Amino acid sequence: MRDAAAILTPQQRGRAAEEASASFLSSQGYEILHRNVRLRIGEIDMIARESGYLVFLEIRSRRHEGLGLPQETVSHRKQARLRRLARLYLAMEKNPDCLCRFDVVGVIIGLYGDVRSIELIKDAF
Repeated sequence: MRDAAAILTPQQRGRAAEEASASFLSSQGYEILHRNVRLRIGEIDMIARESGYLVFLEIRSRRHEGLGLPQETVSHRKQARLRRLARLYLAMEKNPDCLCRFDVVGVIIGLYGDVRSIELIKDAF
């Protein structure tokens, strides 16, 4: 039986999911450029380069699949917000014409931070 004090808070599980995602993406050939990019209208979880693309990544996590997969929680509203954030980021970087795409990473992560699965959806929307 594990120590109850070792149970991660939702924020800690989110950070653990982001760490696991960064390691996984690096192993898949992604070059992580930025994490948790805060802009005036919101935040981009991760920005990377992969196969000539600038990739805007949304990292989603859940403790289990009982209510569905984490990657299924990226609603049309969230997609629209990410597109606006990407346009703002590109304008700030003065690189509006680069090849871009949006990928989603779904992570199932247990109460104690144990990563049960990671799924990458390239060009998710």
